[in-house]
Amino acid sequence: MMEKRFKKLKMSDIPPVPCPCGMTRRAFAEESGARVSFHVVDIRKDAQLHYHKNHMEIYYILEGRGALEVDGETVPVEPGVSVLIRECCRHRAVGELKVVNVSLPAFDPEDEWFD
Repeated sequence: MMEKRFKKLKMSDIPPVPCPCGMTRRAFAEESGARVSFHVVDIRKDAQLHYHKNHMEIYYILEGRGALEVDGETVPVEPGVSVLIRECCRHRAVGELKVVNVSLPAFDPEDEWFD
């Protein structure tokens, strides 16, 4: 029997885990062979400034208004805004937001760095 080439899931079925930004639900890292992961993040406090040496992220704002602090610059965000964050860019979210975060390659907890 041929293995399916797709996977459907409901993000709310994934248990949330703590992250520097708040709470996140992570999906598809294993299925993609660690090439990408897809996260839905609830940012409920000012996130901790951090960076990644080996992957970039794309943030897409679903809910809330606030800002992303990226390499010392404050970038206002609202629903519908997307921000690409390259490797080694120090970043954090500020405000109560719900975001989609796509990590390329897939998220690796060993690649979270703090000053």
